[in-house]
Amino acid sequence: MTASTDLAIGYSDGDVDTNNTANPTLNALIEQRYSRRDTLRSGASAAAVAVFGGGILAACDSANAGADPSPNLISVGSSGSATSGQVVTLTSNATDNGPITSAWVQTGGPAVTLIGASSPNASFIAPSVASTTTLSFQYSATDSAGQTTQGTTTAAISPAALRFTSLSKNKNDVVTVPAGYTVTVMTRLGDPIAPGVAAYKNDGTDTNFAQRIGDHGDALYWYGLSAAGARDDNNSVRGLMVQNHENLNVQYLHPAGPTNTLPRPEAEAIKEIEAHGVSVTEYVEGANRAWTYVQNSTFNRRITPNTPVVFNGPVKGTHWLFTAFSNDGTAGRGTINNCANGHTLWGTNITCEENWAGYFARPSADNATRSPRELVALRRYGVTSTNGNYGWASVVPADASNTVFKRWDARATGASATADYRNEPNQFGWCVEFDPYDKAAAPRKRTALGRLGHEGAWLGKLTPGKKVSVYLGDDSRGEYFYKFVSNANWDAADAQSANRLSIGDKYLDAGTLYVAKFAANGTGSWVPLTFGTVPNRPAQGSDIEYVFESQADILVNTRLAGDAVGATRMDRPEWTATNPATGEIYLTLTNNNAGTRPLNGTDAANPRHYNDPTGPSNSAQFGNPNGHILRLRENGDDPASLTFAWDIYLFGADSADSNSDVNISGLTAANDFSSPDGLWFSRPTNAGGLVKPLLWIQTDDGAFTDRTNNQMLVAIPGTVGDGAAVTITNRGTGGATATQTTRRGALATDATLKRFLIGPVECEITGVDSTPDGRTLFVGIQHPGENGTPASPSSAWPANQATGSAPAGTRPRSAIVAITKNDGGVVGL
Repeated sequence: MTASTDLAIGYSDGDVDTNNTANPTLNALIEQRYSRRDTLRSGASAAAVAVFGGGILAACDSANAGADPSPNLISVGSSGSATSGQVVTLTSNATDNGPITSAWVQTGGPAVTLIGASSPNASFIAPSVASTTTLSFQYSATDSAGQTTQGTTTAAISPAALRFTSLSKNKNDVVTVPAGYTVTVMTRLGDPIAPGVAAYKNDGTDTNFAQRIGDHGDALYWYGLSAAGARDDNNSVRGLMVQNHENLNVQYLHPAGPTNTLPRPEAEAIKEIEAHGVSVTEYVEGANRAWTYVQNSTFNRRITPNTPVVFNGPVKGTHWLFTAFSNDGTAGRGTINNCANGHTLWGTNITCEENWAGYFARPSADNATRSPRELVALRRYGVTSTNGNYGWASVVPADASNTVFKRWDARATGASATADYRNEPNQFGWCVEFDPYDKAAAPRKRTALGRLGHEGAWLGKLTPGKKVSVYLGDDSRGEYFYKFVSNANWDAADAQSANRLSIGDKYLDAGTLYVAKFAANGTGSWVPLTFGTVPNRPAQGSDIEYVFESQADILVNTRLAGDAVGATRMDRPEWTATNPATGEIYLTLTNNNAGTRPLNGTDAANPRHYNDPTGPSNSAQFGNPNGHILRLRENGDDPASLTFAWDIYLFGADSADSNSDVNISGLTAANDFSSPDGLWFSRPTNAGGLVKPLLWIQTDDGAFTDRTNNQMLVAIPGTVGDGAAVTITNRGTGGATATQTTRRGALATDATLKRFLIGPVECEITGVDSTPDGRTLFVGIQHPGENGTPASPSSAWPANQATGSAPAGTRPRSAIVAITKNDGGVVGL
């Protein structure tokens, strides 16, 4: 998200680059040398043929038929082949009397589900295999003359492969996917999700966003529903789509844009507030795999900044949360700036509050009413805006008792914290767990996971009898990477509990929060953030020394605790993802600038400083403008381990003008990327998420958009340590150089990394999940046309997706798309 000026309706991240600590780089900590690393017999003139992966292909965003670029037809008695995730169709044709009974039976190899097993034509999806494996099938048919025929056929299934052709970069105003795939636009900004709510006019006059899809759709997740409307983790045709709504294209929400004076109009502010938060919407697959959403579903729900929430964990009931709304610090209202997410095996969603700090108005005059200690914490989190994002605190409501606007005023104006909203910022920056199946249950803010700019909360691989771990990025320049480890050991029976939030109480309310330190030799350690072991945070500039008073203090001021223990400053630690096969943790480090990552400020985990000129004028971009993806493996594969091994899986780079000191992963025009953000592994319930699971990488980029719109790539990664130690030469202004040693993963190849999707103009690609069978992939397209105006929108998406055009002046809308493979196979394979 790009910071703007502090106008009445301006938006600022609020907490970007607030780390003024002088935590040493790895170069200053340690200097080390790297040492690592069938024949159907013709009884009734019957014959059969096995057709492997021979489905109809379509153009990138339509259902227009085309030829399969590589059909594979195999005669009976021959051996055929396919790869994991492909559709295999077994076909029998009777040329004389014709069969009156048919039966396909699998006789060998890993079991598959045969669709149409009692008909002449049967099909299955090739299973996941670690090495080439043969499946065998027998077909029996009886014709009208009573003659019976049998025959066999075999299929050699090889491991999963990226079989599509990588997309060429483009700047088109549509979602582009490879040939053989179809894009369906699903829920969009403003779509009604309650009975009786009018269709969205998309002209700025619409209201009631408490019953419409919010703006800036971000992280998403599919929760299966049975035909009876109960939780069904394996259902791939009916489910609930949970999506975060991070922020606003505020210019398109109002007829001529927002009123840019104070006080802000109440009606405008209500609309803007309600367009934030989370949505839960029922999705269904109909005939011919046509996807739609259900407007009047009883499961549909909006969680907005006004929704009642409760606090759980160590900070609940402490003075840090006292406000005029909650005198005892146990209750709050809503969630905001929800970016990445997490999900649990017990069926709940975790939505995460990222750039919340800038929404609060706290002009500098308030400093005089605060203690020096308070000022350290407020500055460290960026609660320093004069008017707050969109100026909501300025609204004078018609109902004087209405405090939904006053709460955004974080000044200390009363006699105590229970008389004003000075502590309202402490009610944000948390991970928020809720039950998507239960609208009556209030969301719970899990304070044991710490307060920061949460980008996500991804659980590590769960093993019965071991602790539950949660990995947490803090998305700001120079911030840290965290892990929470539960006190309780995982009990697999808890996964199917009917009281889902109580299971969250068990695993997410009590445990230890850690912060990461990365060593130069490819190892790292987790430092506990526990009261009594965390030292005072030293004085920094105008900040006095900060002395922690309790564990609640550490959890409210987690950044200060990270400073105090000398955690490794990172290049915007964002999404995390857990490899379901290996348990390894992947972390996107989106980018950094020269101010936070100067030439002499690199380390092995954040090793680059260079210039990536952008735009027609070749404007300089020094620092780490293209970002990288780091991965780690806990020692002993134990989620509670205090040590880990790490390397850098991929370095973002522009292949056209990057030298080997920048393009360290060997990217080409077919797979180069910049600013990795969203990250997700395919589900282990289908071939895409087994053996060597697919990793989906999404970008939120400004450095590379002179080459292409934002994109999504898919990879088949290896494991930590599969690469080598490298020494790179970094370059600064004036020709200055410095060397840095780091560890890179195996070089990227066309077989291991491809560009799968490119979004429309000025969008971010963020949020991805699939149905359990992997045959439908859902992707979030955020803020298309974000730089346009109401009178001159810079994108018309998604109205132009089907035909490539839309009426002049059509306003863009964030939306989810469903992507299906036209032959019915697993997406990506």
